Amino acid sequence: QVQLVESGGGLVQSGASLRLSCAASGRTFSSGIMAWFRQAPGKERAFVGSIRWSSGMLNYADSVKGRFTISRDNAKNTMYLQMNSLKPEDTAVYYCAASPRLGAGYDYWGQGTQVTVSS
Repeated sequence: QVQLVESGGGLVQSGASLRLSCAASGRTFSSGIMAWFRQAPGKERAFVGSIRWSSGMLNYADSVKGRFTISRDNAKNTMYLQMNSLKPEDTAVYYCAASPRLGAGYDYWGQGTQVTVSS
């Protein structure tokens, strides 16, 4: 059974940093891609960024470029989201997602972790 488990969310003040983790179990995504999405209250789920597992190629939403960094640990089968200079508008539930193959949809999703940024 494939599971994605996020952790690291919390309540922080504006300008602070947080690091989210997404631990995958049940399979690896060495030929695929993993990503972060977020959903703010009353809004649709939005793409934050992604990493191609084999090459490490990164892609970010414009709203987080320069502030957020995605990385991975192959040995731990874990993806990270380092979030710096957090703003109140970053408040959302953050989800990790995984696709086993490039070009396919995200078949696997985590349960989400809440990030709240106070002003």
